[in-house]
Amino acid sequence: MSHEKGRIVRSIGYDAAPAGRKFTGMRSGLRSDPTTWTDERHKDGLAGEEQAIAYLKTKGWHVVAHRFRVGRAEIDLVARRGRLVAFLEVKVRRGEGFGTPFEAVTGQKRREMVKVARGWIDRHGQPGDIYRFDCIGLQNNKLEHLEDAFRPGWR
Repeated sequence: MSHEKGRIVRSIGYDAAPAGRKFTGMRSGLRSDPTTWTDERHKDGLAGEEQAIAYLKTKGWHVVAHRFRVGRAEIDLVARRGRLVAFLEVKVRRGEGFGTPFEAVTGQKRREMVKVARGWIDRHGQPGDIYRFDCIGLQNNKLEHLEDAFRPGWR
């Protein structure tokens, strides 16, 4: 832990300042300090999101939002590559006991993603942007990116 400009900065790189501050060049929806989390699943999820961010950067994507929220619903990542904007759900599984990570993206979760995507588009979308919904699954230290995982019926 170190002090920079009056703020406490944790060793994992998260700013302990209020949510909405910049996190590695993007807006972050983290609402609490991850070093205080006690549930290992939350820590695994955040680590998975960090792996997904690193992976996307190697593929030429610019991650513009992390945990973007509308009400209680959220999208893990919003990434842009040129005019293409991807709304990404990141799912991590420790084993195979509860199915694949992609099976966890249920119809309810897809509806929530569409709702949050509409909020992001209203605030940050640009004319000519192309939107899609992707999923990134991490299981047994293997990352899989499912591009265009589903298509909503934009009503």
